[in-house]
Amino acid sequence: MKFCRFISSDPAADSAFPRYGILDGDNVQEISAAPWTEWNAMGQSFPLTAVRLTAPVTPNKIVCVGRNYAAHAAELGNDVPKEPLIFLKPSTSIVGPSQAIVLTEYSRRVEHEGELGLVIGRRCSHLDHRQDALSYVLGYTCVNDVTARDLQKSDVQFTRAKGFDTFCPVGPHIESELLPDDLLVEALVNGEVRQSGRTSSMVFPPAFLVRWISCMMTLEPGDLIATGTPGGVGPLIAGDVVSVRIEGIGVLRNPVHAAIA
Repeated sequence: MKFCRFISSDPAADSAFPRYGILDGDNVQEISAAPWTEWNAMGQSFPLTAVRLTAPVTPNKIVCVGRNYAAHAAELGNDVPKEPLIFLKPSTSIVGPSQAIVLTEYSRRVEHEGELGLVIGRRCSHLDHRQDALSYVLGYTCVNDVTARDLQKSDVQFTRAKGFDTFCPVGPHIESELLPDDLLVEALVNGEVRQSGRTSSMVFPPAFLVRWISCMMTLEPGDLIATGTPGGVGPLIAGDVVSVRIEGIGVLRNPVHAAIA
């Protein structure tokens, strides 16, 4: 299934608040609650032309994995970590499809990082090798781990560089029927491919990440794991359009706007 979150395209509509649904061709079938909870079909259908897709997740936490592709670690002059390098992004950094990434006055170099996102479907803690870690994953989505690279280098730790509002585009939907171990992940800027890599090249594959992270912190339904980015990261400037394209999922596209004065 392709789970999504949407609002009416008509600003005068009575139900402008976000609702959850299932993409079915050119229509969205409304469901009663978030797909990582108990939900029912509502019997209402909306044409895609009448709605606007928003970020399909509302996580308590966003857990990100750094340097999970050898090519990306090398391009930044870093060694491949011996165990997953994890950090958190705030949920306030999330925006959805077509929403703007807003540059910040605090950085002179903001870069894209296209990534596969894992959306947790069931609470899990201290998983071991005997458990099927991916059975705790509801589905998969596109993530752009936007990064103020100069701040990341000067701060050493990643919170400020990764945490600005709009620095975590997610979408366009959650694909629940997908095998994540060998997918093509690409990032494009103004239609030009800048990043391209396969998830089979990850240092730590998705199942390992879910299991390992669950031993550090309890993963709750709706939480998001960003699994790391391939090589080829590069700068964004106002006026760009950046896309994350993942095989079997689709395309997350966002414009880039200048910093707010």
